[in-house]
Amino acid sequence: MTQATQAQPQADSQQLSAPQQQVLAQVASCYQIAETALGRSLPRPKVMFTLRGKSAGTAHLQENKLRFNPILLKENLQEFLNHVVAHEVCHLIAYRLYGRVKPHGKEWQSLMINIFGLTPSTTHQLNIDSVVGKQYPYQCLCGPVLLSVRRHNKIVRGQTQYQCRRCKTQLKAMPTPPQHNRL
Repeated sequence: MTQATQAQPQADSQQLSAPQQQVLAQVASCYQIAETALGRSLPRPKVMFTLRGKSAGTAHLQENKLRFNPILLKENLQEFLNHVVAHEVCHLIAYRLYGRVKPHGKEWQSLMINIFGLTPSTTHQLNIDSVVGKQYPYQCLCGPVLLSVRRHNKIVRGQTQYQCRRCKTQLKAMPTPPQHNRL
């Protein structure tokens, strides 16, 4: 193998916590496993711990970069090591091998199953209570729906409208109860 394939993934310049160092080691391990299985070398990605919100990780294909959510990582280290890292690594490998394909398509699924022996699930089941921001109540024919601050603000500014995925009716803001000052 070439020197580039034996190198560790590049991390951003911030000081890394112990769980973040473990994720870096797991990324390197996933690449070694994939290279052995595929019989070819792969360039290592840049790894960052700057992802916010409800996503555990994301792969930036053209940049060869992985981003992970540091809060969810801290709360769910074992799930990151067992599944999240391989999930994101497979996105980069699928792009490297096949070009632009469906994000969770047959190529990605095949890598998850055949290289890492993992069930290819598209979303995580982590508890996201600690990373969910303020939500605003909206209504459709199906019932109440909670929208994020970002989506709520887009509606308020008149930039967009959202409709329910099930009943296809436009979401309408629900009145919020008045706040009472307590003395």
